[in-house]
Amino acid sequence: MNPLIFGASAIVAGLAIGLASIGPGFGQGTATSQAAEGIVRQLEARGKIRGTLLFSLAFMEALTIYGLVVALALLFANLFI
Repeated sequence: MNPLIFGASAIVAGLAIGLASIGPGFGQGTATSQAAEGIVRQLEARGKIRGTLLFSLAFMEALTIYGLVVALALLFANLFI
């Protein structure tokens, strides 16, 4: 096992999960604030807005999980080690 490749894999795995969580984090914050604004403006549409919000938050969270899968693959199923 080459320590250079193992160290580089650990660094890249950390970057992968870090960068994969930045985008959805900002997106979830923005979507939640816009949904709260929409509910305040149109109270009667809150059920539809909430449903759409939860659906979109699930997709955003899936992007973070994909980053985690890539990071775990780099750490434990690396072909170069």
